[in-house]
Amino acid sequence: MKILLAHNYYQQKGGEDGVFHAEVKLLESRGHDVYQYTVHNDCIEGMRSIDVARVTIWNSKSYQDLQNLIRNRNFQIVHFHNIFPLISPAAYYAAKSEGLPVIQTLHNYRLLCPNAEFFRVGEVCERCLGKAIPLPSVQYGCYRHDRLASAAVVSMLAIHRGLNTWNRMVDRYIVLNSFAQKKFVEGGFAPEKLVVKPNFVDPDPGFGAGDGGYALFVGRLAPEKGIGTLLAAWQHLGADIPLKIAGDGPLAPQVAAAAQQTKGVDQLGKIPMEEVYELMGKAAFLVFPSEWYEGLPRTIVETFAKGTPVIASKIGAIAELVDHGRTGLLFEPGNVEDLANQVRWAIAHPNELARMRQEARAEFEAKYTADANYRQLMEIYAMVGASER
Repeated sequence: MKILLAHNYYQQKGGEDGVFHAEVKLLESRGHDVYQYTVHNDCIEGMRSIDVARVTIWNSKSYQDLQNLIRNRNFQIVHFHNIFPLISPAAYYAAKSEGLPVIQTLHNYRLLCPNAEFFRVGEVCERCLGKAIPLPSVQYGCYRHDRLASAAVVSMLAIHRGLNTWNRMVDRYIVLNSFAQKKFVEGGFAPEKLVVKPNFVDPDPGFGAGDGGYALFVGRLAPEKGIGTLLAAWQHLGADIPLKIAGDGPLAPQVAAAAQQTKGVDQLGKIPMEEVYELMGKAAFLVFPSEWYEGLPRTIVETFAKGTPVIASKIGAIAELVDHGRTGLLFEPGNVEDLANQVRWAIAHPNELARMRQEARAEFEAKYTADANYRQLMEIYAMVGASER
């Protein structure tokens, strides 16, 4: 199959960019002819704000580039990852003008919420959900803390909602979990166009021994990740089980202070992925105290691959990923006492924790391997009429 994969880069590595690269590799390794159409947000530097706003709504260059590309190659499908802000929805129209089926992976909530996260001033915010014109985001400057930039995103969303672009120009949307699926339906997307397919981890990091005798946190040290809740819980738990914290971010100084003042807390900073995998495999469990609507946290999937249970906040898709009592434990987000109680239960029940290790690994093998993901992706392509020829 000849596939056109399109993506607007906005990071140096990881995140949506990493998922895009993984999917390219997945398809190429199975013999598909993959062409990548990409732009990078570095191009924004030097552009006038008004020009950035204009191309966010409709990028004529993207339209022409993609139309010419499709006319000169025998693609069978166009699959978009991120189109914001430089590729723009014009790309959908280019693909449909040439009669190709269009797939869009929804890595975040940008088409429902201008800041893409449903998170503002330290808590979940759904004020723009379902609004034809999501004006609250302009009022609060939700995109880049800038009202003018937010107004540009709102204009893009309102114009294309008015044109019914999201339902007319895209054949299927790939969402990462059923929680996201429900949110997009609430936001006005056609339910029949939303298909759940999670991300995957490849290569398989392998099963760990779980013999380290410590709890582990891996991730960005930021308020929405529940760092405050984590550190407060370990003020009570430090004598029960050590906590290793791997990662960096704006709350790194707060973590450093806790490591000095709280028994059992060890700040590791940002470390290589090989070391992260080793820590995951040896940990008794991973703690994931996030307090916002995560997409599909790769950290949880990687931890399952190592056979390590996860103690996570019961919010959004996380409550769907972690099966309480089987692959881990859940606690109320932001509830320090509940987190501490779940950790104490895990420590007091080593046999149940050992059973959870087997279940966590089985969950990875069933849902998050490259082979499982490839089968799902081919089924979605077949839904819109893309053939294997």
